Amino acid sequence: MSREPNDPIEDLVRRQLEALGEDPARDGLRRTPGRVAKALRFLTQGYGQDPLDLLNDALFDVSYDEMVLVKDIDFFSLCEHHMLPFFGRAHVAYIPNGKIVGLSKIPRLVEMFSRRLQVQERLTTEIAEILESVLRPKGVGVVVEAIHLCMKMRGVEQQNAFAVTSSMRGEFSTDSKTRSEFIELIRQRKESFA
Repeated sequence: MSREPNDPIEDLVRRQLEALGEDPARDGLRRTPGRVAKALRFLTQGYGQDPLDLLNDALFDVSYDEMVLVKDIDFFSLCEHHMLPFFGRAHVAYIPNGKIVGLSKIPRLVEMFSRRLQVQERLTTEIAEILESVLRPKGVGVVVEAIHLCMKMRGVEQQNAFAVTSSMRGEFSTDSKTRSEFIELIRQRKESFA
């Protein structure tokens, strides 16, 4: 793929390499600005996606009123403070109130929000807010577990630390039994389907 003329991200990466004392024209770095620009556009493609467009074509009227849980959704994101990766798993549940969403849309929603510069706390609440807004369910629960390279590679340099955030709404917030069931289902390890 040829470089766009005057690609601003490539120009910034070239200047960054020079500021670090590198020669962007040397063999190993010559194509790096283009690669970084392409990677950044991929890693932040969530800005170009609308969560309502993502969900609205997969809403169905169904009289199911038990918990729907999609767990162990892998995600990768960039921390907005250092632009270093953080990654982990999201667990998303809701209790329908006459309307459900196609199951595949939940991981797509997690991916869309994670493909933006993020903090884990906002990622967690954005997922919960959009499901609450679109589905109007009896409750929504989101738990996100993540490893942050900004904590491993720099700063406190904690190799085993990970962060857990949650957003509990409706019955997940007011009913301890519902919340406990959600947490217990997350903890259960999946059995092999093979």
